[in-house]
Amino acid sequence: MSRETIALASDHAGYGLKSLLAEEIVKLGHTVLDLGTDSEESVDYPDYGRAMAEAIAEGRVKRGVIVCGTGIGISMAANRNPAVRAALCSDETSARLARQHNDANVLALGARLVGEEVAKACLKVFLETEFEGGRHQRRVDKLGQA
Repeated sequence: MSRETIALASDHAGYGLKSLLAEEIVKLGHTVLDLGTDSEESVDYPDYGRAMAEAIAEGRVKRGVIVCGTGIGISMAANRNPAVRAALCSDETSARLARQHNDANVLALGARLVGEEVAKACLKVFLETEFEGGRHQRRVDKLGQA
């Protein structure tokens, strides 16, 4: 897989995991676009889900990773933008299938639900897995329709 810029965004609950994943992204040969937050001080996850959605929709990045306490809220916020296909994953299999079958362009993780090693494994699989296309393409096309 070629080198690309991967966007990262989190709320305060996801800040620690986001920081760890930033290091992993660099180890995997990519660069990081950090969309915040920059500390564990309380912030609102919709702001960071929106920041990720804007980065995807504007073409600044093709893929990203978002993190909050459960991954649910921030993924809901990001998915409000039709350019985003954020998948909340809790293991390697869900991360792989999100890419293969759904062409997910954003990996969502719950910092309070997955451990660091599982999160790193999900990230690696997410970045290395290609979309299969074929029978899945027409379904993915429908996701971006209003």
